[in-house]
Amino acid sequence: MELFDGLKNNIGGKNVRIVFPEPTDIRVLGAAVRLKSDNLVEPILIGNIDKIKEVAGTRGLSIDNLEIIDPENYAGFDNMVAAFIERRKGKATEDQARTILKDENYFGTMLVFMDLADGLVSGAVHSTGDTIRPALQIIKTKPGVSRTSGAFLMVGNRDSEKYIFSDCAININPDAQALAEIAVESAKTAEIFGIDPKVALLSFSTKGSAKSEEVTKVAEATKIAQELAPELAIDGELQFDASYVPSVAQQKAPDSKVAGSANVFVFPEIQSGNIGYKIAQRLGGFQAIGPILQGLNRPISDLSRGCNEEDVYKLSIITASQALQEK
Repeated sequence: MELFDGLKNNIGGKNVRIVFPEPTDIRVLGAAVRLKSDNLVEPILIGNIDKIKEVAGTRGLSIDNLEIIDPENYAGFDNMVAAFIERRKGKATEDQARTILKDENYFGTMLVFMDLADGLVSGAVHSTGDTIRPALQIIKTKPGVSRTSGAFLMVGNRDSEKYIFSDCAININPDAQALAEIAVESAKTAEIFGIDPKVALLSFSTKGSAKSEEVTKVAEATKIAQELAPELAIDGELQFDASYVPSVAQQKAPDSKVAGSANVFVFPEIQSGNIGYKIAQRLGGFQAIGPILQGLNRPISDLSRGCNEEDVYKLSIITASQALQEK
């Protein structure tokens, strides 16, 4: 895909350090080996070196040039414990911290927090909660962002067919403030993929054509988002056809700078977002890449437990791209 060729060119040779807390999963280890071989990222594998070597042997993979850190004998563990206690502001004792940081996800997230790594990719084995919880406790959300969200990159048959759908993964029913923040963060995600963001906040109403609490929420979110990022093209509330089809936009929202040309679609709640991206994927033939976590201070990515090696490889490239965007 031309899209990923561009991302590879951007991150290649930049020594972006990505943590993999699940290297005893062959999908993860295979992807890490490829990423190192392709000179795209510097993988940091978390775990017992003998167990990782055993897994590598099943596929004949060479891991001699990969960095492996075992939490059980990490020289900087005491410093990490102290940093964790400080970050948690009294919510963990030293004994608790030492136990918690033996968990690969917590350990790996602390490496990112301490600037010893640039991002983390997990979730092939662990649940979404196990991946995101350490990030929310340690990395935390950006200033002005109250919560993280999950976007999907939707890629069609032509490279020009690429869109962002969000939030389709995290927030069940965000309020107007959260929805506005999601819109702004989704625009930033779009820019990673070379998309000039035109953000539509979706509804079953266009510019007051229907009245309900649901419509009011989207209209309020639009105003907040426009105030948060006046430099961005953001509009709502818009029905999907008004946001996407120029002829419908001319009829329903003729004064909008987004209607008819939107490429970032913000759904009002997770139910419609989840349904929407899966319709595009299954009926429209779009490839759904994600979820891409948005709003965190540093990039932490959550794989699906049903992922394959290629999914790990691509999400790692996206994570490295996010890290470079934030530097």
